[in-house]
Amino acid sequence: MDLRQIRVFVEVARQGNFTRAAERLHVAQPAVSISIRKLEDELGLTLLNRQEKQVTLTTEGETLLRHAERILEDCNAATAEMTELRGLESGEVRIGIPPMMSSYFFPRIIRQFRDRYPNLSLSVNGEGAANIQRLISKGEIDMGVIAGHRVPPELEYQHFLREEIVACVPHDHPLAGRQQIGMTEFLREPQIVFRKGYYMRELMDTLMGEEDGHPRIVFETNLFSLVRSLIKERLGISTFLRMVVSDDPELAAVSFSPPVYLDLVIAWKANRYLSRANRAFIDFLVEKTKAR
Repeated sequence: MDLRQIRVFVEVARQGNFTRAAERLHVAQPAVSISIRKLEDELGLTLLNRQEKQVTLTTEGETLLRHAERILEDCNAATAEMTELRGLESGEVRIGIPPMMSSYFFPRIIRQFRDRYPNLSLSVNGEGAANIQRLISKGEIDMGVIAGHRVPPELEYQHFLREEIVACVPHDHPLAGRQQIGMTEFLREPQIVFRKGYYMRELMDTLMGEEDGHPRIVFETNLFSLVRSLIKERLGISTFLRMVVSDDPELAAVSFSPPVYLDLVIAWKANRYLSRANRAFIDFLVEKTKAR
């Protein structure tokens, strides 16, 4: 069993499909099939249940996957640590950022970070908070931005930002001139909401439960830009971070009464090696948000 076979096996298990795994690995599909077959022959075990369009893990395959993912994590950590012996002249930061933050807060941070560390590679994965936590746990990203009120124990984190959550309405909406709005009154308006798995949806579900409210949900999506556009088209209202609304003349931000805030943290897998490149990004992020 070699490292290449392990990488192929893990990718097939994640994708559930030989063709998609081949695309992710940038190899021909027959090469993936041959690699898996050789691995099964070497172990004397059937690792995959093969069906017409998908594959699933056998019990033996599930056992191997647990070990294989740990092997790849250790290999990536070793590679990162060896890279650091050369200092910050090279390295990679793989980070997950929710769409709302990646659209408004992080572009400037990313540019400034690249200006300071031009030789570091930065890869951004735009996902909801639930998926970001899953990707961190599986080692597919190094760290991610999530809500600070519910960080699972398997993650370590650094707080970097507290931002107000506001009701977002069209600039000419009857609520646009208000300073504050109660949650009960807010819930009477037609709602455009994010899908489950996004921190804004989780927070709103919590607030709705506290109010015992029954919102009029007229549209649900995971596309941040679509929510903004539909508010401007007066389909309904929604909740955003204040920073998202402040520079858009077509939208108005109304504080909740009492005000609602979201604490944001950058999290990574506990008890795993965190590269100097990743630590540099965390320190840079905290530095820039303190100066904000």
